[in-house]
Amino acid sequence: MPISTSTVRKNRVAAPTGQSSNNNSTALITGASSGIGEALAYCFAKGRFNLILVARSADKLKALALELQKHNQVNVQVCAADLSHSGAAEKLAATLDRKKVRVDVLVNCAGVLEQGAFTGISPAKHQSIIDLNISGLTAMLSAFVPAMAERGSGRVLNVASIAAFQPIPTLASYAASKAYVLSLSESLAEELRDSGVTVTTLCPGITATNMLKQAAGANDKLSKLPGFLISDVQEVAEMGFKACMEGDAVCVPGAINQAAMIASRGTPKWLVRRIGGLFGRKAI
Repeated sequence: MPISTSTVRKNRVAAPTGQSSNNNSTALITGASSGIGEALAYCFAKGRFNLILVARSADKLKALALELQKHNQVNVQVCAADLSHSGAAEKLAATLDRKKVRVDVLVNCAGVLEQGAFTGISPAKHQSIIDLNISGLTAMLSAFVPAMAERGSGRVLNVASIAAFQPIPTLASYAASKAYVLSLSESLAEELRDSGVTVTTLCPGITATNMLKQAAGANDKLSKLPGFLISDVQEVAEMGFKACMEGDAVCVPGAINQAAMIASRGTPKWLVRRIGGLFGRKAI
């Protein structure tokens, strides 16, 4: 089966009304203060989408908003919020509804990672992964997708990870949370087929972001990864943006990551676990 350079699974539909690249449409991006979320903000601004930037750090968001407005003819709003808190997504949706702001594209990029042996990570940190990567993302979908389905137009881009395709020792909770994101997103992509709403899952591999720097700071073995395994954050974001605009269901940037994904789905589970365990133990 031929594989494209970025996308391995497709569920394309015609672009919903108002979804062309112009500044009549609005994209809401969570986790926009850094990493892939910040890079995606640049992609959507370049595509002439008005933006709603969401993250915990208001100062970082304001600085990014000024930069985006300076170089692009778009309107950028900042909403500081911690989406790991119960009710945060609903509060955000209610605020935008009062302002009569319609979200045409929802980008769920907010996430946290803890690297290390499961038994060495505190229960609170495991819970923080669940609260943001799973509960927060699900709440955002529940808050914004019904309105998209009702009007018959909208796009969703959920950022998962190549870790979603196989168990990864030393990233057990994180990988499990991203497997949830992938499964939920693929289910919604089919559930909303022909509704005018598309759901895309971006599954990047190891990417040069602050998250990687922080993990490498806690484990110097990660700093010795060969360069060809580490993706450029802007290239990853551009592939995700393109896949979202085209209505692709799953986007895996990079030939190496695609090969790993295909291998994990076509290899017996016991062997996938053994291989993951071999590499995982070397990373501890």
